[in-house]
Amino acid sequence: MKALVYQGNGEKLWTSVPDPVIEDDRDVVMQVDAVTICGTDLHILSGDVPEVKPGRVLGHEAVGTVVAAGRASGRAEGDRILASCISGCGRCAACRFGRYGQCRNGGGWVLGHLIDGVQAEFARIPFADLSTYVLPDTVSDQTAVLFADIVPTAYEVGVRNGQVEPGSVVAVVGAGPIGWSAMLCAQLYSPAHIVAIDPAPARRQAALRVADTVVDPDHAEATVRRFGDGLGADVVIEAVGRPETFELCTRLVRPGGRVANVGVHGEPASLHLEDLWIRDVTITTGLVDGWSTRKLLDMHAEGLLDPSDLLTHRFTLANMIDAYDVFAAPAGSGAVKVVLGR
Repeated sequence: MKALVYQGNGEKLWTSVPDPVIEDDRDVVMQVDAVTICGTDLHILSGDVPEVKPGRVLGHEAVGTVVAAGRASGRAEGDRILASCISGCGRCAACRFGRYGQCRNGGGWVLGHLIDGVQAEFARIPFADLSTYVLPDTVSDQTAVLFADIVPTAYEVGVRNGQVEPGSVVAVVGAGPIGWSAMLCAQLYSPAHIVAIDPAPARRQAALRVADTVVDPDHAEATVRRFGDGLGADVVIEAVGRPETFELCTRLVRPGGRVANVGVHGEPASLHLEDLWIRDVTITTGLVDGWSTRKLLDMHAEGLLDPSDLLTHRFTLANMIDAYDVFAAPAGSGAVKVVLGR
């Protein structure tokens, strides 16, 4: 089969690799029908995730059709499934507390990280009984794939960790897929204002679908304080993963507020405790656990949550390299989220 393989040193290749096979009774092998590219994949290519070694098939967000099912997978050939970005064994201490992203028994974030991922024609999914979701006919492949990672990540690590409440002033630094999803999910809690901050005009324009105000980073502090009684935002969500964006978040938050870091960081960021210690600021970090995925899919089915506007570009699997080029250059392409299918 063909797959997108990490070559090291920022290089990638759409090339032939062996077909995946069942390795455990809880595995399934699925034909990949829809897949997308994550900002984390770009971080991998930039060297920010050193655990990923050359030769690894990338990708952790896909919808597919089961073509082989292990005896304990709870799935059958022909099932149309969403593969979560997080694989949880369900039995270790971390999983028993709902921290599936911290699984200590071969799960957590493994797809496209520690084992071969889903940017391929076929993929092996471990712990399929707990880490895949049989999809109804009412949701398309292209919309469903958004619930593999970015929507639950934005909801769990951004909105829930940030404790968005009715009347909150919410600032989101980074209007890419995760930031856009965080703003969409924040709307569920009736905030007073959502401010999107991004340097790319195309992404600021797209963010107007989910934000009240958009602004570039140079004018962010003045804009946020205008909505925050001069004090700053109640909740600031970091959705980029760069030192300068994290440090901006700590300047935007009001006393007693919360900074929810969602971005993947590959280098240190300064934590100015000389300013923050007296301001009662809470800073949270996290890896998505996926506990919310079923709930979010149900909300979509009820018409309460529709992330489909995120999808700006569509490709076939054979055009994977072109899709990466478009996704990696949003300032010129206007890309927010790309999707690939058969």
